[in-house]
Amino acid sequence: MALVAPAAPRTPAPISPDELERIRAPFRQATLLPARAYHDQAVYDWEVEEIFLRDWIAVGRAEEVPEPGSFVLRELFGENVILVRGRDGVIRAFYNVCRHRGTAVEERECGRAVRFQCPYHAWIYDLDGHLVRAKHTEDLEDFTFEGFGLAGIRCEVWGGFVFLCFAGEDLTPPLREYLGDWFDHHAGFGRDMSTLARAARLTYDVGANWKIVAENYSECYHCPPVHKLLNRLTPYDLGEDFLAEGPWKGGWMPFAEGCETMSISGTLDGRPLLYARDVNEARRIYYYILWPNLIVSVHPDYVLTHQAWPDGPDRSTVHCDLYVEADRMGAIDVSGAVEFWDLTNREDYHVVEMQQRGTRSRSWIAGRYSNQEASVHAFDIMVADRYANDGSHTVRGWRTETASDRRLVTRILGPGQQQPD
Repeated sequence: MALVAPAAPRTPAPISPDELERIRAPFRQATLLPARAYHDQAVYDWEVEEIFLRDWIAVGRAEEVPEPGSFVLRELFGENVILVRGRDGVIRAFYNVCRHRGTAVEERECGRAVRFQCPYHAWIYDLDGHLVRAKHTEDLEDFTFEGFGLAGIRCEVWGGFVFLCFAGEDLTPPLREYLGDWFDHHAGFGRDMSTLARAARLTYDVGANWKIVAENYSECYHCPPVHKLLNRLTPYDLGEDFLAEGPWKGGWMPFAEGCETMSISGTLDGRPLLYARDVNEARRIYYYILWPNLIVSVHPDYVLTHQAWPDGPDRSTVHCDLYVEADRMGAIDVSGAVEFWDLTNREDYHVVEMQQRGTRSRSWIAGRYSNQEASVHAFDIMVADRYANDGSHTVRGWRTETASDRRLVTRILGPGQQQPD
């Protein structure tokens, strides 16, 4: 297998130092991202190269390639990628590009393979990416099969989610190191998401920047006017946040009295509890964003993910996936939860498209956060820290209701961090 393709040199983000300073200011002084972060092609191009093609991104699930030889193709920012499980059970990723003349070696979207054979000149690669046959190359100079395998992409798995990193380890560390306390946080709740399987998928074409989708998910300040049903199931202004040390943010919200989960009926409808270890955990929804675009919601009876894949500065494709335990797939009815989230998603995407249009106006300048939007600021400072690329980790702030008694601090502060005054 060839080495990971070299990454392009780093370039400064097209956001000024003054703007970054205002975003990274303490919560009650900070401003939102500037308009061009949502609209400019130059910003989008920078994000593709410096975020999505350098950082670890979740691109699928291990159960999509269940057996040796199973593969799926992914189209990611102009790169066609093969995910394949080898005979040793390891999932690997390769550019779908023959090393001879650049032809795709696989045309099927998914399936089983014993090898990958280029349809043009029949160069053959094994499931580990090694070149094993290339006729009429025996007398070439400076040519070896070992040096002309499929170009590999770094691939690791956490909780059944398959992550890729297009950059080398000199730029981006291995997944566990990169994600910081993400692994241990979920292990502390006894969560093993590798046993889940997707029970439903909803897909949306959203006319909004991927960051606006994430910001919307980060607060429930909008829930009373936008989500009438959701707001009856969980109070918009209650809950606590986690203090993350890695590239993620998260927290939980409680259910209203008499409600058991997020569904049309507000009840479990016979679905068993998934990870709840006690009554308190059974009455909470846990919300997370794992940088850059994996949104994870842990409900009492299912796990939900959203991923907003940018299709340019002003458009995103959002996949909403609902997961249950794989061994219970045939026995669980998730229709009430799917209906609930389709309703909720459509309500959200209506208003985020309105925001996308409004922020294009010459009259709009970066706004201020309400005292309910500390979690939005937490996402935006992940964006700003990445734009700045100066090695700093900006400390987040807290919502007004719970700041005084520190109820939001639910874990030990990490090195170099301090509680806000």
